[in-house]
Amino acid sequence: MKNNNLHKVLILLISTVWLLNGLFCKVLNLVPRHEQIVARILGRDYSRPLTILIGLSEIIMAVWVISKFKSKLNAITQILIVATMNILEFILAPDLLLWGRINSMFALLFIGIVYYNEFVLNKKLIQYSA
Repeated sequence: MKNNNLHKVLILLISTVWLLNGLFCKVLNLVPRHEQIVARILGRDYSRPLTILIGLSEIIMAVWVISKFKSKLNAITQILIVATMNILEFILAPDLLLWGRINSMFALLFIGIVYYNEFVLNKKLIQYSA
């Protein structure tokens, strides 16, 4: 029962991270630094529409996390996206990151939480219910 509650809390936490970053930081542009990062990496000409598309994709990711549909594929996708995004930012835009290159430590922590939630906790819950 304890693992089940932790699993649910982590699902809410993970989906909230995606929703907040997608909706508030990117779509509503409450954190303009995100658009500046997109402009640095993908170019200025289409940085606003691309930032909105990225934000909408993050909102969709939040819904996907909550839905638990193909949760292993979802976790792998999240891990690859966060790792790729942070490697690009680490190399191409460290000066625009909130904590500079230290941001990569937070990304690694998030990746660890996603991994733990799906491949450790969820596995235990499936084994327990079987």
